[in-house]
Amino acid sequence: MTDRTIHLHRVLRAPADKVFRAFTEADALVRWLPPYGFTCRVETLDVRTGGRFRMSFRNFGHGGVHSFGGEYLEVDPGRRLVYTDRFDDPALPGEMRTAVSFATVSCGTALAVQQSGIPDAIPLEMCHLGWQESLAQLAWLVEPEIPA
Repeated sequence: MTDRTIHLHRVLRAPADKVFRAFTEADALVRWLPPYGFTCRVETLDVRTGGRFRMSFRNFGHGGVHSFGGEYLEVDPGRRLVYTDRFDDPALPGEMRTAVSFATVSCGTALAVQQSGIPDAIPLEMCHLGWQESLAQLAWLVEPEIPA
């Protein structure tokens, strides 16, 4: 088996706790996680070590749905989040593991994402592109400072 891992890095102009919340609140996830052209539905979200989640992405163009779920392996608020993903589709077998690190830097948060175990049917460059799109939408969500 080949190494099916991607690495991403992004610096966001927002504090680490705010960026972390975007990864752990359902209302936020549906705004930024699905790549361009997809919508997201969160069915279950229990963010704690050993907790589980379940969600689906729907292609807005043709309506196809990819459902998936997983378990939180590590939850360290504002610092680190590690979870698994498993697609319901038998054509996308195996379990992915995603590790996200949140580091405070002078201008906000340095975000590092490592996703491994990507199914062979998903080209790595498409997975990387999807994450780039998602992280761009994440910036639109967390960077504005809107007065109360």
